[in-house]
Amino acid sequence: MLVIGSRGSDLALAQTRWIQKRILSLFPDLDVSIRIVKTSGDKDTTSSIRTGSSVGVFVKELERALLENEIDMAVHSMKDLPTRIQPGLKIAAIPEREEVRDALVTSDKSGFASLRPNSRIGTGSIRRQAQMLALRPDLQIVDVRGNINTRLEKLEKGKYDAIILAVAGLNRLNLQNRVSEIFTLEQMLPAPGQGALAVETRMDDPENANVAAALNHEPTSIAVTAERVFLKRMEGGCNVPVAVHARVEDNRISIDGLVISPGGDKSIRESVCDRQESADRAAALLADRILERGGRGILNDL
Repeated sequence: MLVIGSRGSDLALAQTRWIQKRILSLFPDLDVSIRIVKTSGDKDTTSSIRTGSSVGVFVKELERALLENEIDMAVHSMKDLPTRIQPGLKIAAIPEREEVRDALVTSDKSGFASLRPNSRIGTGSIRRQAQMLALRPDLQIVDVRGNINTRLEKLEKGKYDAIILAVAGLNRLNLQNRVSEIFTLEQMLPAPGQGALAVETRMDDPENANVAAALNHEPTSIAVTAERVFLKRMEGGCNVPVAVHARVEDNRISIDGLVISPGGDKSIRESVCDRQESADRAAALLADRILERGGRGILNDL
């Protein structure tokens, strides 16, 4: 039997069931079950996830369960996974990526340009906050916690005029109809790894690691790994005002990176393009270039 560990939220379970279905399509004779593991990020639904202490709050217990042989695989949203994972564990697969962009969600389907000055925009992400304020400094950013359905309920109750959510999460929950507008990548760069999943296994478990590896999508893996190299080089966690998007096409990788002040008034954005074999080197070069151009000063002021 293969036991996959998952957080208990609707989105986490949808992602894990998708992995389960993919494994069964490739290995129909396997007995594959899902075990819910409660994480500290799920238990504490009131504290802000904007602080540095929030790094890894959605993955620590899953990794503990994996290390203690309670589960055989863990499925994470890649953007929640710290760049330094626990010793004894590895990312065995990065399946094909979902949509990478962010969406504006309003109760009446009005778009971004229609938002009135001082509209209350709900987001728990300093990256989204900063890029929103760069586009519209007249908006009011308000912290929001909870899973996607909880956030949508708060929107409907009038606590916010709009909220920002990842398109990938809405797609995975079949909530595409809630999207009011999708931000372009020029307007809002995503978080490193956004839209991608990570399948984590133990280093000493080659059998299940090989099962997971069958799900790996090489172009996604190359692009997402480069984004994580960029984030690590920027010395950022999952909730710093750093954004990056990498894409592989015709054996070339293109990477756009950004660091931005929380108020959106200062930002450095750069791009690189290189052979896909040099993806990690290109990502590190991009980070160094942004840091040297003033990015280090922006991060030091946080």
